[in-house]
Amino acid sequence: MRSTLSRLTLCAAAIGALAISTVFIAPGFAAEDAVIIPAPAVDAKASDGMQTAVIAGGCFWGVQGVFQHTAGVVNAVSGYAGGPKSAANYSAVSTGSTGHAEAVEIKYDPRKISYGKILKIYFSVAHDPTQLNRQGPDSGTQYRSEIFATTAEQKQVADAYIAQLNAAKVWKKPIVTKVGTLDGFFPAEAYHQDYLTLHPNQPYIAINDIPKVENLKKIFAPNYIEKPTLVSSAKATN
Repeated sequence: MRSTLSRLTLCAAAIGALAISTVFIAPGFAAEDAVIIPAPAVDAKASDGMQTAVIAGGCFWGVQGVFQHTAGVVNAVSGYAGGPKSAANYSAVSTGSTGHAEAVEIKYDPRKISYGKILKIYFSVAHDPTQLNRQGPDSGTQYRSEIFATTAEQKQVADAYIAQLNAAKVWKKPIVTKVGTLDGFFPAEAYHQDYLTLHPNQPYIAINDIPKVENLKKIFAPNYIEKPTLVSSAKATN
């Protein structure tokens, strides 16, 4: 069960294409503060061709929104990872019993952005890696912090970076981010895609997610792009 009705209210409205006038937001919750962190000492080797990263860090709306504003990312899709295809739907995943995490699949050009830089943005502005099975107002294993490595090199980079950040005591609490191997990624329903861009004024987005994009612009200015790379645009050009 969720600790708040915020996302349930918003999702119900999204499904029904209804305007939202008021939304319950649990008191005391807001966007996580961005943290300035060192670059990874170990990074993936530069290569030709598009690469794929899959990460989970709470509600996929905000994580997707951050990486849609990141230069070098050619597509960022909200979806589910960590559980079976048969249960990869929002109703089932929301129970917290399917093994999935709300995740984002990032297709990126390694000549423009490295895997290590993607992880740096992920840890710094996209979510708080010290929160166990929750982010902001959302709680449950489906909101866990997890990196789903698509290659052995990605797992090596992620493990090394977490050890580096823990040793540097960047946060007062240890990082709880899990690092696993991707078994499958399943895109979420259409109404979840490009959600931050399509609904910037909804209270949940305005309070929890827009500040993440603003922090990206402030802390990672060279990597920030004003016009987001949307799923809808990627489909239109394919």
